[in-house]
Amino acid sequence: MIPFRKKKKSFPVKVCSLDSQLEFNLEYNATGGELFDLVCRTFGLREEWYFGLQYEDTRGNVCWLKKEKKVIDQNIIKESCVFMFYAKYFPENVQEELIQEITQHLFFLQIKQAILSMEYYCPPEASVLLASYYVQAKYGDYDELNGVDLLNEDLLPQRVIDQYSMTPEMWLQRIKTWYADHKQMSRDEAEMEYLKIAQDLDMFGVNYFPIKNKKNSELWLGITALGLNIYEKENKLQPRTVFQWSEIKNISFDDKKFTIKPIDKAAPNFIFYSTKLRMNKLILDLCIGNHELFMRRRKPDTIEIQQMKAQAKEEKQRRQIERNKLSKEKQLREQAEREKSMLEARLIGMQEEMRNAQLALRRSEEAAELLEQKNRLAEEEALLLNRKAMDVEQEIARLKNYALKTEEEKLHLERKSREAETLTARMAEESQKKATEAERLKNELINARIAEKEAKEKLLTFLSRATLSSPPPQLSNLSVPIHQLLTQDGILSLSSQSLEDPEQMYDDALELNSYDLAENDISDISLEIEKERIEYLAKSKQVQSQLKGLRSEIELLKISESEFDRINAEQLRLGENKYSTLKKAIKSSTRHKVAFYEEL
Repeated sequence: MIPFRKKKKSFPVKVCSLDSQLEFNLEYNATGGELFDLVCRTFGLREEWYFGLQYEDTRGNVCWLKKEKKVIDQNIIKESCVFMFYAKYFPENVQEELIQEITQHLFFLQIKQAILSMEYYCPPEASVLLASYYVQAKYGDYDELNGVDLLNEDLLPQRVIDQYSMTPEMWLQRIKTWYADHKQMSRDEAEMEYLKIAQDLDMFGVNYFPIKNKKNSELWLGITALGLNIYEKENKLQPRTVFQWSEIKNISFDDKKFTIKPIDKAAPNFIFYSTKLRMNKLILDLCIGNHELFMRRRKPDTIEIQQMKAQAKEEKQRRQIERNKLSKEKQLREQAEREKSMLEARLIGMQEEMRNAQLALRRSEEAAELLEQKNRLAEEEALLLNRKAMDVEQEIARLKNYALKTEEEKLHLERKSREAETLTARMAEESQKKATEAERLKNELINARIAEKEAKEKLLTFLSRATLSSPPPQLSNLSVPIHQLLTQDGILSLSSQSLEDPEQMYDDALELNSYDLAENDISDISLEIEKERIEYLAKSKQVQSQLKGLRSEIELLKISESEFDRINAEQLRLGENKYSTLKKAIKSSTRHKVAFYEEL
């Protein structure tokens, strides 16, 4: 009989990043390293040395999960075991060190949250520029009519919004100005540009801890990728002195006292005191991890990193080729759209000309019919006048015969005869006028028929010329045969077969505009990659100029400023930045740095 196997106990674990959430059932004897590896595999993350799992213990302290210990033994809250997947260590240069796209994305999300939550100080003009890259990464190319409501997006730190007398629409307009400049930039490129600007911020990658020196002065200890920074209590932007990892031999602590032994034997130990005992292990952990990465960067890349960089380079080239292909397709599509619009406009113009010609022809025919009716009426009037003239002549003859009877009657008849003669002359004159008018109307009818014939001949000539002209090869099916333009009644009209579907014309244009990628696309991409550094320097100068212009523009609307703003303004006035400040703090010897620190 096979004994029943005891089912291993497990407990639910939730791991959250800034844009996703994972849930696992973890065995009770699982270590922190096993959970961390499980999360990295789920994300597809290979650059795992930057990251860690952060949680809040039963005492409310923020801790990092230790990989070598069991998860259940690290004072976690078992009822709601939630870990945050955060970057624990930061690179010295994001562009050169971050290889995987997922690594860049996780750093991008964390830095963006730190800026928007005001954990990092970011000048207002830089906040606007970073917001434009965030929108590009999230929504793609700028489109005024894409329907995205950016007013509901969290784009700027609340501190920046409160400092200026500006409406959300005014801020959004300035963000859109930058946003429109990032056209055709992919998501990973926009995120990398965001990180390259963010790494120039004074607080980027700095973990601050309150400490005291031997004089009991309150100071800040900043643990960074380059070393240990010492800040005054009121100024977390400009370190007063910096101890690089290359200067440090050993770090240890006893109770709240930290002792850092320098490599320079002539220099005394660097000693500081933490304000809280529970922070000591965290400080030591961060120091050890940053020191290991500092030394690792200065050694040749391992085979794994070389493979990752080669794969990342190949992937970047592949994506660049795809982007070029899509760009060419987009250009061809836009060109076909333009040709389609031009042909549609041309077709509409021809239809309008056809309608005008048909209208003119109908008017000419109506005028000819009217003149013909007038001519018929004039002829009928002339015949009627002729009949009346004959009746009058007959009456005159009768009166003459009757005048022979008596003299009175004769005289009377003579008078009547004279009157009749006068009337006859007047009627003859009117008859002559009517005949003349009839002749004139007859000539006008002849001229109208000649004009009608000429109009028909001109219209036929115009349509023959339009049919025989060479249309663009993409839409040759829009031509109109001449024999389809003439109806049985002699009136011109468009054949229904001449009005083809515009969508079919558009598809034909795309098919005729097919292309093949050049074989030397990859070599072109390689040349572009080699030029990146030069282009970045030129772009950096342009960005600095634009930032200066924006700073001057919004300065007039400022209503308040913080201590960090005043420090940043003084740095700008002196022409200093993060790197020049670090260079000054590093250049002296370790012995002088320790002596300077003790006097703070």
